Amino acid sequence: MEGEGVYVPAFRRKEKTIDAERESWDELKRRINALVNKVSVHNLRHVVSELFEEDLIRGRGLLCRSCMKSQIASPSFTDVIAALIAVVNSKLPSIGDLLLKRLVLQIRRDFDRNDKPLLLAVVKFLTHLVNQRVACEIIALEVIHMLLRKPTEDTVEVAVVFVRECGALLLDLSPRRFDVIFDVFRRVVQEGDLEFRSRCLIESLVALRRSNFEGYPAVRDELDLVDSDEKVMHVISLYDESDPETSLDVYKADPEFHHNEKKYENLKRNILGEQEDDDDDDERTLIQDHTETDLVSLRRTIYQTIMSTLNFEEAGHKLLQIRLEPGQEMELCVMILECCAEEKTYRPFYGHLAQRFCLRSKTYRECFEDLFVRQYATVHRLETNKPKNVAIFFAHVLATDALPWRVLANVSLTEEDTTSSSRIFLKILFQELCEQMGMRALNEKLQDPTMEETFESIFPKDHPKNMRFSINFFTSIGLGDITEKLRQLLIN
Repeated sequence: MEGEGVYVPAFRRKEKTIDAERESWDELKRRINALVNKVSVHNLRHVVSELFEEDLIRGRGLLCRSCMKSQIASPSFTDVIAALIAVVNSKLPSIGDLLLKRLVLQIRRDFDRNDKPLLLAVVKFLTHLVNQRVACEIIALEVIHMLLRKPTEDTVEVAVVFVRECGALLLDLSPRRFDVIFDVFRRVVQEGDLEFRSRCLIESLVALRRSNFEGYPAVRDELDLVDSDEKVMHVISLYDESDPETSLDVYKADPEFHHNEKKYENLKRNILGEQEDDDDDDERTLIQDHTETDLVSLRRTIYQTIMSTLNFEEAGHKLLQIRLEPGQEMELCVMILECCAEEKTYRPFYGHLAQRFCLRSKTYRECFEDLFVRQYATVHRLETNKPKNVAIFFAHVLATDALPWRVLANVSLTEEDTTSSSRIFLKILFQELCEQMGMRALNEKLQDPTMEETFESIFPKDHPKNMRFSINFFTSIGLGDITEKLRQLLIN
């Protein structure tokens, strides 16, 4: 005994410290993944502010890994993720440097393996980092040289995509070198034994150059967030031997954990509180930074409340005690869904919790409606088990009529309007609806005459091709009975 306290052996104290440190690492990983996966043109500034709230020095490997995975899963968001990295790199250059090293190694690996789909995605990421001036244009010229040294149908296609994406910048910075690139393309057409498609790709690129790459700006205005004097550019070569530091992606005990946490807190304050003048514009910036800091704190409170409760009734009661400002209801709904998505397997806890909030007020119901639309539109960006958890989550609130079925009007079930990811999501959603409601009740709901307009995009009648696609989809997932009406229309 020591005074009135209880003596705790040193090894027990050490174990508790390691447990807390490990828990902090897991939370850091979850937060970084969640933020990267939800970034878009419209919320980019907000997501960057939230990212800086996390310890990005400790999590730099996690951030680079998450950005690469997210970009490969969703190449259409490449310029957005590159813009995010550009802002982070302007404050923490070590992150931009690490990401470029990993990208270079990935490009070389994919090129050696002749993995065209992956090479296309990674090369596109590099082009936009060059456009954002995170990487020097020298590496872009090296990549083009590598691709066209021994041209094949695949390498020509990748090279065309590469030049199309960063051609506007290269034409501006290195016009003479750019002429050399097009001389190589012309030589490939004249001397190479290329298929008609490859020749057409090169000819379309030449035409695009004549128009000064109209329609393909180096950086969209809304993604140009870093002033030129604040940009940090890394000079890196395709042939450099570099360490990708993959050990940064896994948890390791840090003997100076608390000291390093305090160091980052000081660094974070410098990053987020740089502008501190007396004029009105700076005052508004400070107010916004303070608001965003409060928002991160609110999300952490919601997360901790959810994680510390045993059942959804207790969670709902405690969450309702949290004081929300008008408009912050969406943050609560987002956190419920994010926590659900992060679970290894789906927990009914989250569906019941969302059901409770949907039934409590129209505001929460509309938030979850909006979330469904957003999640379905970006389902291709979710990883591993997340689409399954999200689909079962929404199936529950739909099956219980807590969420209006009109949200399904946002689903267009045609070959052109769906991807493999969205089809998997819809498969799980409808199979789970059938499981919870029964085939008969589900069929009655979908065939309700008053809901015909809502479901017309799921059971399209505009073209036989789309009708067959819908019928084949539901038949392949074991729910062919619900397409009986559509089958009759197709036959007639």
